Amino acid sequence: MPGEDRPFEISGEHIMLRVKAFPKSEQNRIVGVRNGELAVRVQAPAVKGRANKELVRFLSKTLAVPRSEIRIVFGEASRHKVLRLPGSVRRSLEEAL
Repeated sequence: MPGEDRPFEISGEHIMLRVKAFPKSEQNRIVGVRNGELAVRVQAPAVKGRANKELVRFLSKTLAVPRSEIRIVFGEASRHKVLRLPGSVRRSLEEAL
């Protein structure tokens, strides 16, 4: 998206994706890129890790990558997160933006 920072960086064979999660939303969806983060709405509430699990499940389905290949490396208890994804999803990620 023009004028906005790309929400991911290539790190070796992985992609480090910056996400801002919006739990307890009406539907799961990618809202866009805001302040260098991918804004993602998830239906699950931020209780006992449910929103994190829903975020990983949704991104897994959207980017066509196994859930086991997505890791939250920073921000498990925050709306601001950094996820590690396999480098093979770069094209799918760019298309989702």
